Amino acid sequence: MHRRLLVTAMAFSMASGTAMPALAAPWSRGFVVSAYEYAFRYGGRPDYSRGAEVEPGVDCPHGSTVHLASPDYTKAAIALQKWRSQQEIDWVTAPPGVDQSKTPGLARRHIWARAMSYRGYKRGIETYVNPWAADDPGQPEVTSRIGDGFNLDGKIKPNDFISPDGEKGIDNALYRAWGCDAPWRGGGNATLDLRANDKMQEGLYTMVIRVSGNRDPRNDSDAIMEIGYSPDATVKDARGDISTGYSYRILQPAQYTRLKARIHNGVVETEQVEHLHSPRIAWFYDQTGDTNFINGKIRLNIAPDGLSATGLIGGYRNWSDLYSENTFAQDGGQQGTREHEDAVALYYALKRNADGMWNPRTRRYDGISSVYRIKMSAAFVVDPDKPMDIPKLAPEEERKAAFEGIKQALVKGADTRVPQSVPPGTTEASYPALEHEMIGMPSREYFLKTLDRPHYADEDANDMPEREPAVPQQPKQQVRNEEPVVAVQDQ
Repeated sequence: MHRRLLVTAMAFSMASGTAMPALAAPWSRGFVVSAYEYAFRYGGRPDYSRGAEVEPGVDCPHGSTVHLASPDYTKAAIALQKWRSQQEIDWVTAPPGVDQSKTPGLARRHIWARAMSYRGYKRGIETYVNPWAADDPGQPEVTSRIGDGFNLDGKIKPNDFISPDGEKGIDNALYRAWGCDAPWRGGGNATLDLRANDKMQEGLYTMVIRVSGNRDPRNDSDAIMEIGYSPDATVKDARGDISTGYSYRILQPAQYTRLKARIHNGVVETEQVEHLHSPRIAWFYDQTGDTNFINGKIRLNIAPDGLSATGLIGGYRNWSDLYSENTFAQDGGQQGTREHEDAVALYYALKRNADGMWNPRTRRYDGISSVYRIKMSAAFVVDPDKPMDIPKLAPEEERKAAFEGIKQALVKGADTRVPQSVPPGTTEASYPALEHEMIGMPSREYFLKTLDRPHYADEDANDMPEREPAVPQQPKQQVRNEEPVVAVQDQ
């Protein structure tokens, strides 16, 4: 307790603009990230409306995407496959006897998800592992010229954005590609923004930043910024906000980068580095890992009192990684029916807008310029007493391995144009959830016989996996500055 109070006092003394005069002496300021999301802008007149379209704004005049949000959208999507019979299209859209199942809403959603998971040019090709084998449903893209970010390539191109303060040449192609996608669209209040930040704050992972120098914390031409993973879960106050003044360790072996920086009137600008490593946005353990921004940089705006800061992190990200991290967090079908986004449309939008990391072998860009927005609270960022790696959550490592396996299958299929099977250990195509949810439905056997699904070597005589997937644990409370127990969210 004495150490914690001492650390807190030190953090506030370094954060305060009055307690410590600006002297030419070593200084350090730390922050813990409280919000972490894609830097998508969103706006428009309060009275701007287009009837039934969802949340239109000046950047997306036709509103947000509503893929797979209703029977009509579902029917239109599955009717594109010429190999489906009319009965299959009609029954998937409105499953006969679904109200006789134990959970009609879930049964209907899982039927839709399984049908959506097989939309290739022929039966048996799983859609989300092989999105290139399905028709492009079309993804509305951002039309606005205003966007947050950096001029990553040093050029001013016709399609570049202009920053809110007037800087030209802003590279943020991810915003153009995905900025109208409903679950990511908003000013921090989109559904996946909220979900990811909620899980981060509950202890799934923690990201910290430390800025240090030898002159003045608000004006220093020779500063250092460090960004990285912390094994210590964030601390909240009584109102649920991230508390200031707590200590967090920063781990340097992975998900960590040290950058040179300049500070002018509290604005920190880092150098641009070949690889900028930091934790990635995640709301499941299997998504967690390293972002690896190529040609990345950071800008922070530190509040005058030093107790908070906002900023941008940008660079080129491998767009196959972005697709996988979003689609396979749970499975593509559930993302579609729950979040009303179509990962196939997102795949083609990424491919269309890719603008960095040229691959001479494939003669295409592997990267897309991406910018993330962060908010932070003052903290004391310290080195661990002894070197340590990022902790692993043993019960979830099998699921994480399946996540990595499906990413590799996606890349292989896209490169070779050979359809890939679904690796074991995933929940793609709502298998085996659909088999359980349809119990009691008179049309159950029809759907089991008609709809495609993954097949694995360990299935029993009833076509069920011999070993059920592990049930995710409930989040556990983490003790400050002890070896962490990473929270796992429910399905």
